[in-house]
Amino acid sequence: MDAILPTHDADDKLHRRRRVRRRCCFACLAVSLLLGVTLLVLFLTVLRVRDPTTRLTSSKVIGFDLGPGPGLQFNITMLLTVDVHNPNRASFSYESGSAELWYRGVLVAVAGVDPGRIPSRGDGDMELTMQVLSGSFGAELPQLAKDMAAGAVPLDASARVPGKVGLLGGVLKLRAVAYSDCHVIFGVPEMEVRSQVCQDHTKL
Repeated sequence: MDAILPTHDADDKLHRRRRVRRRCCFACLAVSLLLGVTLLVLFLTVLRVRDPTTRLTSSKVIGFDLGPGPGLQFNITMLLTVDVHNPNRASFSYESGSAELWYRGVLVAVAGVDPGRIPSRGDGDMELTMQVLSGSFGAELPQLAKDMAAGAVPLDASARVPGKVGLLGGVLKLRAVAYSDCHVIFGVPEMEVRSQVCQDHTKL
């Protein structure tokens, strides 16, 4: 006849199995919590994308033509240089973007933004060439003449630049769009920016 194990021996084996299972569950839970905390810290310190800052550093008139007819008619070509500071631990490689120039709610010029790259915690320059025609001002042309005579022209500039944020040395890449909206006071006759206030933000 087969030997029959005492009941207490079978109970001990069952308890041991349960203890091993509990320890495995606790170990898995501890590892999961540790991994979660690590990912949270990583997100808050490295992966959280901060908004860049932009500043119009240079504005040059590289072309100016007066119209032959009566009244205020002109064609101005301007070269704008924008300094962009990237405060993130991630680089930003951007594709072709667009920029718009507004005068008192009227769109007066559009420019393209060439592709480029801004290093992590670094700076980069964007150069924009804008052509401003007097005909773009429409009914606001008389007001423009008054502002120019007063020596200060208020302008609003906006830019939209899509690209990719390279995290962890470029291993992880996220799609992002950088936006910039600036209110600028352009001085006449020095043809330079007197003051500017910009709001920048990034959307993932």
